[in-house]
Amino acid sequence: MITEKHEDHCLKSCSAHSYIRKNWLGSIVFPFSALLQQSEFLDQTEVLQRAQIFKKNCKAMFPNRRIITTVFNDEGIQFLVTRYIKALNPPQQLLDIFLHNSNATFDLIARFVSLIPFMPNTPDENDGSDIWMTSERCISLAIGNKEEHAILLCNFFLYFGKKALVLLGTSMLEGHVAYVVTQETNEYLLWNPSTGQCYRQFDPFCPLKSVDCLFDDRNVWFNIQQNNTPMAVFFDYSKESFWKQLLPKNVQGTKVQSIQPEEIMYFETDKSMVEDLRNRIERTLKSKVMEWRPKHPTHWNRQCTFILRQILPKLEFGIGSFVSSEGDNEFERILQFYWVTGFPIQMPYTDVQSIIDAVYQTGIHSAEFPQTEFALAVYIHPYPNNILSVWVYLASLVPHQ
Repeated sequence: MITEKHEDHCLKSCSAHSYIRKNWLGSIVFPFSALLQQSEFLDQTEVLQRAQIFKKNCKAMFPNRRIITTVFNDEGIQFLVTRYIKALNPPQQLLDIFLHNSNATFDLIARFVSLIPFMPNTPDENDGSDIWMTSERCISLAIGNKEEHAILLCNFFLYFGKKALVLLGTSMLEGHVAYVVTQETNEYLLWNPSTGQCYRQFDPFCPLKSVDCLFDDRNVWFNIQQNNTPMAVFFDYSKESFWKQLLPKNVQGTKVQSIQPEEIMYFETDKSMVEDLRNRIERTLKSKVMEWRPKHPTHWNRQCTFILRQILPKLEFGIGSFVSSEGDNEFERILQFYWVTGFPIQMPYTDVQSIIDAVYQTGIHSAEFPQTEFALAVYIHPYPNNILSVWVYLASLVPHQ
């Protein structure tokens, strides 16, 4: 560090002497054997520089399209995004439910990823200065951003040998998004990791508005097609006239070590904890419904509550009809005497207040019709690593006149 010092007897306008002072910051040592074993050290620096130039050139072509080539891990080390992609095992519990239905298993895995809570939305116009966790870290902390969810889902699909890539783009509903693209026999499927929903490429109800960038474990491709809406995009990224690729073909084949673990270890969620939480949520919601109706008495219909408790577990896997066969007669009997209004709410568990807010926004509690009764049921389905799917059914029952 260079320090300037004025002589004590001299005015500040006088010339000053410059002194050099050295502050020790630290050192880093690379064993020579390690450098021999990992010859990619210098190459990696060149690749990162290449990635920055590539991103700059792509932005010059289409300034509004998204592209991420490098990110930092949670230790502050910069990596190519390709090193986050690797086949990883989903929880065995998910694989045992639909043993002979692979499509149902894929849907369930996408649902599981969507149940992992999301980090609060932050402005992400500076794509590339992000910090991304590994898939294992995302699972263990039970939280992640949009890109980490997409990477996790992509890695799960790769475990089954599917052709899968992460897609960066924008959505009409969510703004900046990360989807997963899978190449099937005759079509491409677009998976939204935040909802677990799957769309065909030409589905008019798909909320994806733009397809800007793709990446897998080998390369990054930037969309240079004039029309980047999903229905118009040609997804064959081997066509250089449609997709600009970061790494040349002679480098793509070089296998670079992933920063992901060999496998993910899962732990079982404590079922007694889940039951305690379910009871607490149900008690809290009942108390809130009565609190939200200060001018009206609140009566609870036990028979309808019992039936709703039978229905909710079946909705988690979309099994069977809306009403359980055992409760058909009882539910039909209730409909003979009451006009029933209500619907199930499903959401990932983050905190109790979020559930209270979701129930309040339905407005079902505000029924003012005389002699209205209510039924409330809560069900929580536990997945590994304390990832929970919460179902709440609040219904109002008005007697037929």
